[in-house]
Amino acid sequence: MEEPGTRSPADRTTVLMADDHPLFRRGLRQAIEEGDALTVVAEAGDGAAALRQIRELKPDVAVLDIDMPGMTGLQVARAVREENLYVAVVILTVYREEDMFNEAMDLGVRGYVLKETAGVEIIEALKAVSMGKYYISPTISGHLAGRTERARQLLREKPSLSNLTATELKVLRMIAQGKTSKEIAEETHVSFRTVETHRYNISTKLNLHGSHSLVKFAIDNRMLLKA
Repeated sequence: MEEPGTRSPADRTTVLMADDHPLFRRGLRQAIEEGDALTVVAEAGDGAAALRQIRELKPDVAVLDIDMPGMTGLQVARAVREENLYVAVVILTVYREEDMFNEAMDLGVRGYVLKETAGVEIIEALKAVSMGKYYISPTISGHLAGRTERARQLLREKPSLSNLTATELKVLRMIAQGKTSKEIAEETHVSFRTVETHRYNISTKLNLHGSHSLVKFAIDNRMLLKA
């Protein structure tokens, strides 16, 4: 199975669409099928059905409405990530808020398209993500620039972040999610004492004093701690 972004331009890109509005799906499908080498292999009206079809059909790209019954598009994206399903996710949204955008990026979403402009942007978005690139609707692309600049600022303020090991970064992200050392130990299959050692090492490298300071730092910078 190919990972997202490994296809050549000559290959046909298979697409799954999920939106709970049939008329919108019909119009978007027509727009997609006008594109060269794009094939819609399935449609879904809710998130749970979309996830089942992703597992069964293994499309190259899943186009998911952010608001769907059962599971939201972001919940489906999280499941895709946790299950290591090789599908590029494009989120359709009416939201312009930066926190929603950041959550999508943190989940590994490759495309973020406003529904109001989806009809004209969707082909370009699908072609971009199928080649391993990102596509963000131009009207909200400033969010990406802002996110990148804040990440750079964080690294300037805490240059020792680059000295954290992959395991320490993983632990830091889990702390940012509000997980306790016990929960982290259970999820990573290590001992509680090992997690506590990681926390101590992270705090030392980042010059943070006390467990509360570590938790506060992780939560304050949750959106910038890229996976």
